[in-house]
This record gives sequence, C-alpha cells and structure tokens, in this order.
Amino acid sequence: MLCKLHIKNYAIIENLNVDFMNGLTTITGETGAGKSILLGGLSLVLGKRVDLSNIKDPTKKSIIECVFKLDVYNLKSFFEKNDLEYDNETIIRREILPSGKSRAFVNDSPVSLSILSDLGMKLIDIHSQHANLSLTTDDFQFDIIDALAKTKPLVSDYKINLKKFLKIENDIKYLETEKQSSINEFDYNSFLLKELEDSKVFELDISSVESEYDKLSNIDQIKVELSTIKNLNENEQAGIDSQLSLMKQSVSRLSQFSSEYKSVNERFESVLIELKDIFNEIDSSYGNLDSDPQRLLYVESKLKLLQNLLTKHNVSSIDDLNKVFSDLQAKVVKLNNFDQKLLDLHAKRKETLNYLSDISSKLSLKRKNVTSKLVNDLESLLLSLGMPNAKFKIDINSSDSFLSNGKDIISFLLKANKGGKFLVLKKGASGGELSRIMLAVKYILSKHHQLPTIIFDEIDSGVSGEISNKIASIMKEMSNYMQVLTITHQPQIAAKGLHHFKVFKLDTNISTNTQLKLLSSADRLEEIAQMLAGDQITKSARAHAEQLLN
Repeated sequence: MLCKLHIKNYAIIENLNVDFMNGLTTITGETGAGKSILLGGLSLVLGKRVDLSNIKDPTKKSIIECVFKLDVYNLKSFFEKNDLEYDNETIIRREILPSGKSRAFVNDSPVSLSILSDLGMKLIDIHSQHANLSLTTDDFQFDIIDALAKTKPLVSDYKINLKKFLKIENDIKYLETEKQSSINEFDYNSFLLKELEDSKVFELDISSVESEYDKLSNIDQIKVELSTIKNLNENEQAGIDSQLSLMKQSVSRLSQFSSEYKSVNERFESVLIELKDIFNEIDSSYGNLDSDPQRLLYVESKLKLLQNLLTKHNVSSIDDLNKVFSDLQAKVVKLNNFDQKLLDLHAKRKETLNYLSDISSKLSLKRKNVTSKLVNDLESLLLSLGMPNAKFKIDINSSDSFLSNGKDIISFLLKANKGGKFLVLKKGASGGELSRIMLAVKYILSKHHQLPTIIFDEIDSGVSGEISNKIASIMKEMSNYMQVLTITHQPQIAAKGLHHFKVFKLDTNISTNTQLKLLSSADRLEEIAQMLAGDQITKSARAHAEQLLN
C-alpha cells in the first residue's frame, strides 16, 4: 500500500507531500493541472528512466520519495535475495542530481534500476491505455488463469524441475561431446600410455643409473688414476706403505717416552688401518675393473630414452613424467566411465520428464477447470460495462514441448459484436474495449490474489455516465481488497471515492506550482458540482452532486 508521496523539484512541482489512505481514492482536476505529472514522478520511483527536461530547476537536486506498507505482499524473500534491509514500512527514493546522474535507494540502501523496477512492479500497477496491451501477452493471460486456479505451488514446482531437466539435457550433450572427443583422442592417449609402460623408466633408480653411466663412460681414466695410486703405494724405495711403516715406528717410540704421545700413536694406528683398507679396496677395484661396452650402451640407451620422454612430454623430472603417466591413465579409463555416466543421466532425464509431464497435466486440468467461470464472470461484467454482445472464449491447447510454465498454450479470444467471429484480443478489441476488459480482469483477480496498489489513469475516458457509474462501483468493490487510486474526469466516479484529492495549479509572481489537496466534504461537493456544471455552478448541479455523494 502506498502511504506517502513526496516530490521535490520535478516538472511544475516545487515541493509536494501527500498522505494516501486505504480504499478507493479519487483524483480530479482540470486538464493540464498536473495529474500526469504526478504519475510521471511516481513512475520514476518504480524504475522508469529519467527525462532531464522534466527537472524544474536543473541546478538543484530532484527527489521523488514514496513510503509503502509491505505487510500483505510477502516480499521478505525479494529483500533477502537482493541483500536489502526489510521493513514493513519501506521507503523508496529516487534522486536526480544537477549533473544528470540518477540514484535510487530502498531503505537508504543504493539499488540498481533493474531491482527498483522489479520491486516497483510488485507494489504499484499503473493502469493506462498503454498498460492495457499487457492483457494481450501470454504471460499476463497465464497470470490470470493461474491466480484463479491457485496453481502457484504447482507452477513453482514445475519451474524447479524444468530447470533441473534442462540442466540434465545440457549435461548429456556435454558428456556426449566429451565422449566423442575422448574417442578421437583415445588411440593417441593409449599409444602414449603404452610407450611409457613399455619404457619401464619408472622402475629405474635414476641416480644409480646415472652413476653407473659416469663410471662406465670414464673407465680408462679411472684405471689410470687407480694405477697411479697403486704405484705410489707399492714403490719399494719411496712407496707410501714403506714410508708409513717408518713413521709408525717413530711414533711408537715417542709413545714410550711420554704419555702425551700415546693418543697420537693410537690415532696413527687407526689411520694406518683405514689406509690399509682403502689400498685393499683400490687393489680389488683395479683388479675387477674391465671395460663393458655393451653395458655402457644399455645404460646410455636407458638415459637417452628417459631424456626423450621428458622432452616429448615437456617435463623436467621423472616425478613430472609420472604425473603425465597418471593423467594418461585417467583419460584412457575416463572413456569407459562415460557410458555409465550417460546411462545414469538418461535415467534421471526419464524420471524428471515423467514428473514434469505429471505436473503439466495437473496444471492443465486446474486451468481448464476455471476457464468457464472466468468466461462467465467476464461476460457478465462486460455486459454492465457497455459491451452487451461481447463473448469470450479461452482456448487451452497442449504443446509438444515443455514451456516456461507447463505445456499449455493459452489464447484469449473475443467476439465483440453479434455476427462477428472470435479473434485474439490484440485484433478483436479496440483500445476502449481493452480498457474495460482489463478492469473486469483486475476486478476478478482482486478477489483471488493480493494485487499491488492499482492506479487507474482516466479509465473512464469516452464512456457514458451510466457506464461510469458501473466502473465506479467495480473500483469501489475492488478497494475492499486492495488500495485503488483513480484519476478521473467523471463526477460519477469521483463521488464514489472514500477519499478525494484535487490537483490544481498555484500561480505566484515568478512561477507556477502544482498542488494536491485532500478535499473536505464541503469542498468535495463544490468540486463534483463544478465537474457537472462547469464554472457556473447551479442549484441543480449541487443537488445532483449531493445525490451522487449520498
């Protein structure tokens, strides 16, 4: 429900503050007084784009602010989804800066125009000739039927499962593409895998192989060095062994002369033992050292094979190559998993498909069950609204595919005159007829569904006083279920309002400002009398106005 409207520095409105109430509110005023300006300002709060030419003083900020009561709209989930603070009394504000930039706020939190527009649609429905065209759209027609059929839970369930179904379909397509790609790569990956398996490089101790290769490839130089050591040790005159023996004797004698040399003697003996072992090992190694060209070729081939594999797979170590091996194994095995995954997905697809078909059938049945009553109600209302020959027909046919809200295809058909034929609303109804049909639809919906505040913008244009009375009665009854505001030039409608505002211009020496005034009972009588008689209000006009108000 719209509670307050504040407009500052917009068009010919300098500063306007209005409190609105529940029930039916009528707004009257002379042509050009600013009724459309009020709607224009209000539409900015609902997310409409800014026309900078409508800013009264371009050097100052323009502000349009509304206060709404949200307790009946069940909008907490919307606020949570958009990370907004929820309050039963919510403030929506739009600011247009002198620079031309526009900002929007919900409870002082900045929001985008798309969020503002989405929220605005849930709070206010501005009903104009242009808005009547929505009646011809599939979405709106489904909204009408589903509101009457009370299918919201089913539609919600359907949409959840449709989303699930479409995801399964996409997953199947993706897996089938991946499978084909894997089939195309399978032979190559299998070849690479077998090559690595046959190489047996992962069984090698690379450090040992590299060490063996260094030894075998330098065998001649090793022999030379070992021979040199042997000769130095075994020389009869100046060999290391004979020299060490002489040194041992001297150290041994020293230890007899002083205890401090005993430890030196012990250490020297240990060194001699170690040296003896070294020389024995050198002798043994020299004796066993033979060239082995075949073994060298084998070791060299293993190292070369490893290097080629490292280069081929663009890695630098045996660990990285092992990872390549694991990845190839996974790719080869993966192909075998595709079929099972696809089988599982097809099973889920069938299950979801059956569930969607079941929900679609239930939706279709519920929708068809309310069409007869809707047709009868519409024809009855249109009869009283000056369309006595209007005949409605609602066709519900089944689609071969799943649509956004089921498998139904809905068509609203109208035969406006006797002897005519049924046509879709877009072709079968004039602008004025669409306006009355929309009023009838909204009236019916108001009894079954919590609608947002509705503003009728001169819905009574071009109709007789009798029809105006009926329109007024319908709007008044609607106001029992929701807040209804109507801008009108018809006294019959103005008199039906629980509250009555007058739009008027106030001229000063420097400017003209639009004002909105809540009329008292006396003021209201005068306003309706003037609407009946013009500037020269007669006694009969006042009497007629009094009659309308009672």
